[in-house]
Amino acid sequence: MAGKAYVGIGGWTYEPWRDNFYPKGLAQARELEFASRAVTAIEINGTYYGSQKPESFAKWAETVPDGFIFSVKASRFATNRKKLGEGAESVAKFLNQGITRLGDRLGPILWQFMATKQFDAEDFEAFLKLLPPELDGLRLRHALEVRHESFVCPEFVDLARRYGAAIVFADHAKYPMVADLTADFVYARLQDAAPDVPTGYDSAALDRWAGVVKGWQAGEDPADLPHAAPKPAEKRDRDVFLFMINGAKERAPAAAKALIERL
Repeated sequence: MAGKAYVGIGGWTYEPWRDNFYPKGLAQARELEFASRAVTAIEINGTYYGSQKPESFAKWAETVPDGFIFSVKASRFATNRKKLGEGAESVAKFLNQGITRLGDRLGPILWQFMATKQFDAEDFEAFLKLLPPELDGLRLRHALEVRHESFVCPEFVDLARRYGAAIVFADHAKYPMVADLTADFVYARLQDAAPDVPTGYDSAALDRWAGVVKGWQAGEDPADLPHAAPKPAEKRDRDVFLFMINGAKERAPAAAKALIERL
């Protein structure tokens, strides 16, 4: 049995999608309902900027079908700080705003760090100690998106593995790519879509990514992706959460749907 694959987009409210994704005339209040039937996961980005109401999480969970997954982007007040280990209050505020109202629709939590944030092993471990493995009886899965070259080192990989957090694999023209598997799931963000390609990524690229996803699901650690540590990951089935995000965002839904078809 291979792990499950969830493929989606960032958010569901984006004006250009009303011209190329949502049916003409669809009420904005029904956009999540439509999007959650077209893709299998959505990354909630509004939580990065500010807290949401518990009732909102509950309503979103009720709107999407069984088996659908939301990932939740953590508060910038927890990650955009000089000393990460001193952010306990911000981490707690984010976690306790009501995200567990998503119930079994709650997927990984994305902790994204600024491109200027450099790796400090002691401080980063202090931060990882702030991330609980569960909340309100629900398992929490933590994903770390780092954007500074200093994180491309075995020490960072070892830390992530020790705490069971996934290092986000980001397909990005500017930021480092770290494909080391450090948790029992994979979190990937494909951010290099082309605006002149209807599906964001061309057929060859989509075929390649579909192969990578299937490999991750089956426990493989693709050797042709850039790694930061020499020690390979334990071979085990893994759930995969992949998002078509940024880049040519107007192409994200088509890209996600094209990849889902291949899987």
